[in-house]
Amino acid sequence: MNRVFNGLSTGFRGEMLISSESVNTLAEKISSSNEVFCSGLFLSARWFVVSQLDHDGIQLVVLPDKESAEYCAADLYNLIEGDNVFFLPDSGKSLEKSNYKSSLGVQRTSAVGRILDHKEGQLVIVSYPSALEEGIPQEDKIRQSVMKLKVGDEIAHEEIVQSLFDCGFQRVDFVGEPGQFAIRGAIVDIFSYSYNDPFRISFFGDEIDSINVFDCNTQLSKEKVEIAEIYPDIAASEEGESQMQITDMLPKDTLVWLDSSDMYKNKDFFPELERFRRIYLELPLSRQNEDAVRFSIAPQPVFNKNFELLTEDIRKRLEEGFRVRIYGEKKSQLERLHSILSQNGGIMPEFVAGKNIHNGFIDNENKVCCYSDHEIFDRFHRVSIRRTVEKSEQLTINDLTSFAIGDYIVHIDYGVGIFGGLVRMKDDKGRMHEVVKLMYKDNDVVFVSVHALHKISRYKSKDSEPPKIHKLGSKVWQNLKASTKSKVKDIAKDLIQLYAKRKGAKGFAFSPDTYLQQELESSFMYEDTPDQEKAVLAVKRDMEDDCPMDRLVCGDVGFGKTEVAVRAAFKAVADSKQVAVLVPTTILALQHYNTFRNRLKDFPCNIDYVSRLRTAKEVSDIQKRLKAGTLDIVIGTHKLIGKGFEFKDLGLLIIDEEQKFGVTAKERLRQLKASVDTLTLTATPIPRTLQFSLLGARDLSIISTPPPNRIPVQTEIMLFDSDEIKKIINYELGRGGQIFFLHNRVEELQSIHDILHRLVPDMKICVAHGQMEAKVLENKILDFMAGDYDMLLCTTIIENGLDVPNANTIIINQAQNIGLSDLHQLRGRVGRSNRRAFCYLIVPPLLSITEDARRRLKAIESFSDLGSGFNIAMQDLDIRGAGNLLGAEQSGFITDMGFETYQKILAEAMEELGVETGIMTKSSNESYVSDCTIETDQLALIPDTYIDVTAEKIRIYKELDSLTSDKDMENMGKRLEDRFGKMPEELVRLFDIVRIRQLGLKLGFEKIIIKNGVIIAFFISNPLSQYYRSDRFAGILEKVSQHPKLFELKQNDNKLRVFVRNVDGIAKAYAILKKLS
Repeated sequence: MNRVFNGLSTGFRGEMLISSESVNTLAEKISSSNEVFCSGLFLSARWFVVSQLDHDGIQLVVLPDKESAEYCAADLYNLIEGDNVFFLPDSGKSLEKSNYKSSLGVQRTSAVGRILDHKEGQLVIVSYPSALEEGIPQEDKIRQSVMKLKVGDEIAHEEIVQSLFDCGFQRVDFVGEPGQFAIRGAIVDIFSYSYNDPFRISFFGDEIDSINVFDCNTQLSKEKVEIAEIYPDIAASEEGESQMQITDMLPKDTLVWLDSSDMYKNKDFFPELERFRRIYLELPLSRQNEDAVRFSIAPQPVFNKNFELLTEDIRKRLEEGFRVRIYGEKKSQLERLHSILSQNGGIMPEFVAGKNIHNGFIDNENKVCCYSDHEIFDRFHRVSIRRTVEKSEQLTINDLTSFAIGDYIVHIDYGVGIFGGLVRMKDDKGRMHEVVKLMYKDNDVVFVSVHALHKISRYKSKDSEPPKIHKLGSKVWQNLKASTKSKVKDIAKDLIQLYAKRKGAKGFAFSPDTYLQQELESSFMYEDTPDQEKAVLAVKRDMEDDCPMDRLVCGDVGFGKTEVAVRAAFKAVADSKQVAVLVPTTILALQHYNTFRNRLKDFPCNIDYVSRLRTAKEVSDIQKRLKAGTLDIVIGTHKLIGKGFEFKDLGLLIIDEEQKFGVTAKERLRQLKASVDTLTLTATPIPRTLQFSLLGARDLSIISTPPPNRIPVQTEIMLFDSDEIKKIINYELGRGGQIFFLHNRVEELQSIHDILHRLVPDMKICVAHGQMEAKVLENKILDFMAGDYDMLLCTTIIENGLDVPNANTIIINQAQNIGLSDLHQLRGRVGRSNRRAFCYLIVPPLLSITEDARRRLKAIESFSDLGSGFNIAMQDLDIRGAGNLLGAEQSGFITDMGFETYQKILAEAMEELGVETGIMTKSSNESYVSDCTIETDQLALIPDTYIDVTAEKIRIYKELDSLTSDKDMENMGKRLEDRFGKMPEELVRLFDIVRIRQLGLKLGFEKIIIKNGVIIAFFISNPLSQYYRSDRFAGILEKVSQHPKLFELKQNDNKLRVFVRNVDGIAKAYAILKKLS
């Protein structure tokens, strides 16, 4: 049963891959005896054997802990065809409600459900002791609580709602996690615990018309199914209810695989397994003389990223008659390996793409080598377990950005006001229209039509102090906009001139890549992200060019900026040039020194660093070596550019976090930059709108995606529970790691220290906070980095740039009091190596904290993947980024007008500047009007019967308002129909109005009125506008003259307009105006 997969073959049961004789012996033995022992069977070879044993029935694989069970399940997914492998975790009882907990619930429920439904065929359940010891409700109770819905069934809505409530489901506006349901008209969304995506059930009357599985992130359907099985959460059983063990459910012919009997003999679940046939994967000490089935498995050799060794090993094995297969998840990764091996002139092994194994091995019996690519490249193996609930990031973003009554908002024409909700108003004909109410100073009110929502935005600024509310009709707001614009233009002009000057200078052109460079790049621990590849290519292109490079690389903590710098530095060294790396602090100097040294240890390259920690003798030795040219790369604080440091031939300057250097250092840098290639790194993100506008002034590379195999930090919200905290600390210390414990009140640190000391007496705790002397603080942190302490108990001082690869657990106490971006930065301190990292947020019971804090915690927990939360957590950092780029005074303006509005004004200023200086940033199909207002007497809105959630309505109004292309409009229509059912007429009209507005902008109309069967479209009111000399205007005049019966032109009080009569409806109006384009 050999299938071809992407041109690469993959073997399943039937193609005996390994130890075929031993597996046959094992099969014979197990058919005649109740326990069988194996010896010499290790690593992933164990799961090859499990998959090869043709057992028609249930197999239970028990491993010592959750992590090894996850790796085993992931291997079996790849070895056993179909969806027949289930991971059975514990229910995470001690956790507060979270995404991670939902995933455990779904995985556990679906495994139990599958055991109950099992009739025939292979089924493998992978679990571990604590999951098996936890009870589940009685079998008949579970069967009763399952609701099966089939297409064509007849069932009343009320009946479904009642049974869902009975099973503990909760009714919400939009379904985001298991155990929730939502009803919208004839559509019922249910998130069952048996599946990691929710079901959308559409009714026609009381009959089920269709069932779709949908994605709770986009809320869109993914695939049609015929049956939906709705399971409640079986872990949430009521007190005093009789429970059974999972092992009680298993049929008698179940086959159980265990590591060793010694390990489990005192565990509660072990006696329960006596009634099944058992296979032990290793011989226990007490049974050494048993007749075991002998396997001959050896581990994959360690290559330490040395590809010559690998080539040699593969050649030797193939000559000895072995089959060599290399497994890898990503095709691109295997292609990279292929090219490295062919450069080394090796014979090619077989590559198996799209499948990975956790531990490579060599089977001497069948002469098969199975190697894993992550071990060859020495990377972390990130596994994904099936039925993991996706985080509903989109819902969280919507939640954070939704408008609530009382929020501060900014209207681009009127300034800062307060949001007063959606209201309905009658027009003069008695028809209802929906408008947004905004309140200003002295109780003035503005009603904004839903067609003009693009003019309002939420007020965001870095301080949470409330903004000044403007008075309608006063000049304050207009003046503020004007002064912001002129300041931005001044700053930008300087930047642009400086850039032009540098473009004219001559520098050194580096030569193309060497083979060493390729070897360095393929030994990187993570996979390159597309952004990172782009940045590296851009840097190389700049270096190979003869004018001096000045590139800025932005990206979040841990997105691989340093790797870009390492590659650039090595490229310079390969051309016998020297490299200086400048960092703002002593600790960072040491950190970068360690990173560079580790990455370049196998390459001909000398590295050293300068900071306060070096003695005078060491520093003068470094100065001599720099002058003589024997030192290639030097890393240091601003001392490096001071007196006494002379380079023999400096070719590249790398600056980390330039905004943290003082003025004098910056001046000195500016002189150096004129002739030397410079690469600047920053973790402060730069807002998108700024990037485009500043393209004229700086070369920018933005890395906005994290490396794919960097494991997300597992974030859990919990209560202060000393047993649980003790367990967390012991787990981390048990794997040889270190811990950050964060408490943001200096005066309480000592008492927290005492509590922790009582919990784990032999742990070494070091206390650090910002009120210590700088030198003392630095020494404490350096000691922690060196591993002298087990725990760093500190305030939020660790958020800026501390990198301790060995610290992989962070516990944040009173997390509800910490802002989003700080939480994001703090969490970024862990998970920086190839081990799984944890972040625990300790909070008081969720009922007692504010709504706002609850939203923040939900957001940080939803965005555990680095970079996914880049957008949110960075909102206030965004503001800092804008300030840094354009100087301090700008952040004053941001505080006055809120961030989004500031961005709009900035973009306008940049466009005007482009026109003034002749550097055109406007696109060729430029618009001559900035906005086109629509007035109509036709009803165009989202009726309450269609969507009755105000926040969602406003979000849809805003989204609809911002669409520009017909394709986007079409897609949005499809999305709404999928989520809410067929669109009512009023909404269809609203879509047409948005189309008319876009068309009006394109044609150059300032205002279009569609009332009483007449269209009046007003041209630009400024008679001196360039528009009247443009081809577009000429084109419209020509179209008008071609259809004299349809259009008439009128001009009075110097305003030109187009008239059309007998228009019955918005759709017709759109069709008529389209004739002008």
